[in-house]
Amino acid sequence: MMNQSTTVDFNHIHTLWQKLAYELMNTFDAHGVCAAVANEIAIYTQTTTVMGVSGPQNRYYDVWVCDKNGRIQQTRWDYDKASFAGLIRAGKAIYQEKFTQSAAELIKSELWQLPRDAILSVPIPIPGRYDPVSPPGVLCLIDPDQNCPINLNTIEPLATNITMVLDRAYLRHHVDRQDIEFAVVSEISYALTSTLSLQNIYRQLMEPVRRTLNVESISVGLIDPTSGDITFVDMLLGPLFQDLPPIRLKRGQGIAGWVAEHREPIIINDVYADKRFYSTVDQQSGFVTNSMVCIPLQVEERMIGVLQAINKKSSNFNENDLRLLQAIGGSLAAAIENSRLHADVISEKRRIETIFSSMSEGLLTINSEGYITHTNDSLLSLLFKEREALIGKLAKDMIRFKNGSLLEFTEQVLAAEVDETPQFATDILQEGGNSVPVLVSGATIKGANEEISEIIFVFSDLRLIREVERMRDDFFHGIIHELRTPLATILMYARLLREGKAQQKEKADRFLGVIERESDRLQKMVRQMLEVAKMEARELQRGDEPVDLNPIFEEMLPPLADRASEKGLVFRQRVQSDMPPVLGNKETLYLIFKNLIDNAIKFTLSGQVQVDAKLVRDKIEVSIRDEGIGIPQQALPNLFGRFFRAQTA
Repeated sequence: MMNQSTTVDFNHIHTLWQKLAYELMNTFDAHGVCAAVANEIAIYTQTTTVMGVSGPQNRYYDVWVCDKNGRIQQTRWDYDKASFAGLIRAGKAIYQEKFTQSAAELIKSELWQLPRDAILSVPIPIPGRYDPVSPPGVLCLIDPDQNCPINLNTIEPLATNITMVLDRAYLRHHVDRQDIEFAVVSEISYALTSTLSLQNIYRQLMEPVRRTLNVESISVGLIDPTSGDITFVDMLLGPLFQDLPPIRLKRGQGIAGWVAEHREPIIINDVYADKRFYSTVDQQSGFVTNSMVCIPLQVEERMIGVLQAINKKSSNFNENDLRLLQAIGGSLAAAIENSRLHADVISEKRRIETIFSSMSEGLLTINSEGYITHTNDSLLSLLFKEREALIGKLAKDMIRFKNGSLLEFTEQVLAAEVDETPQFATDILQEGGNSVPVLVSGATIKGANEEISEIIFVFSDLRLIREVERMRDDFFHGIIHELRTPLATILMYARLLREGKAQQKEKADRFLGVIERESDRLQKMVRQMLEVAKMEARELQRGDEPVDLNPIFEEMLPPLADRASEKGLVFRQRVQSDMPPVLGNKETLYLIFKNLIDNAIKFTLSGQVQVDAKLVRDKIEVSIRDEGIGIPQQALPNLFGRFFRAQTA
């Protein structure tokens, strides 16, 4: 039986504490402190000493058992088998004899298997002394004898001192962990902001966060801006989800939906006890979700998604885990938004570049200092210059006009009103000294600060328009010339008749015949002009009804053959009989063939005109050949141009 004398030998305790203080001076690891305490007390008191500290979630105790010779063993006891809970709840030092314990307790207990007679114990920390940071634990002396310097009176002051050293170790542990977490957050933040690829962002996120939080899985869900649904990123979900369709939650569905809707973070250490949990995903994948921290991902006031840490491995999620995830979430949200904006900018840039390069008009942009920043292929073709010869050069030196200058026109553009687009018609000088008529338009491009950052110029090539105008004038000059002769003839014979110059019937009939022929000629010209007008107005019908070509040729060719014979030409025709019908419009086909054959006769001075029509491989081939003056090679590109007539005509 232990001596319960009230006489306290503080000298012994002081000596022991001096030894412990010296031993623990440079020990900042909690496990190291526990091992040192058990070792020094066991050797000093020549008594087996047990030091136990509870682990996370009170599932187990880390235990150090040291005999009187200093042989120490570190082990781990289950919470229910350690028998420490009752000693800690006592809240003070107690001395318990072994025979007072129940048989069931003695059988299951790891602690009560050690003593022969009794245990002297004290909780560490002692409740109520101050607010410690150390987890609950206990210091036990196994079978202390009557002369043991540690007794009921001295063990509590010793426990208080031990608690302070343990608090120092745990505080150091917390500080070290915070330093590590800060370093990890900084590293992750740097990694996230150093890339604009979403794939790289997710790849750099997974392992560091999973390792730091000590969790099974990290997941990111992004909100569809149109529907509000949350779609989780496939590459973060793991192998169990590879064969499943994308995980998509409706607005407000599941814990993630709740967080996104309420914009609040949440810690849940038993998800199946939470009615918000959407268990279908677990059922489909085979993954088991136990606990979760979920935070909203926001950019300013706009929700873009959620970040989840799932299944803490060694303990429950706590506020520190939440703070760490929120620190990472801010950088992640910014990185995702930057990546999306970058993708949008690249897409828009490519779209503009495609429009820029495919335009038929020449395009040129200059910066605020007048240097060329962009050109397109049409402008390069217009100037006969290479892109490298223009980019980065002063526009006023590279773009020269016959009349005026680009610098003067730039000043007009800068002075123009917001809804005004200045234009300038001139001739631009090419590399070889030639000039091209162009219409130049200009507009300013403003940056985010509403200051002019660039000016864009559009160069419209007027050569085709000028050529069309020339051909139109030539056409109408020709028509006027053609009209003048029959009109003059009609007018002359009409005056002769009115003046009575044709008293004889034969002469009058001859005058009237001339007037009739010239009127027919005028009517024909008018009809041709109407046909041209129809073509311009796209009134000629293409049609899709079956048309038999044989009757068309039978009606059309005899009068044309007579005209050719009158002109002294040989007219040959080989039209296959019973040709199958073709899809089209009868009037349009008649007009096309008649004009082609009529032109062949008109522009052939001598020789022959030949018309062939036959069936060739399920298609009807019609050809009109002549031995006329033909069309010059250089005029062929304009063959189908409006009002075009070759000079040989």
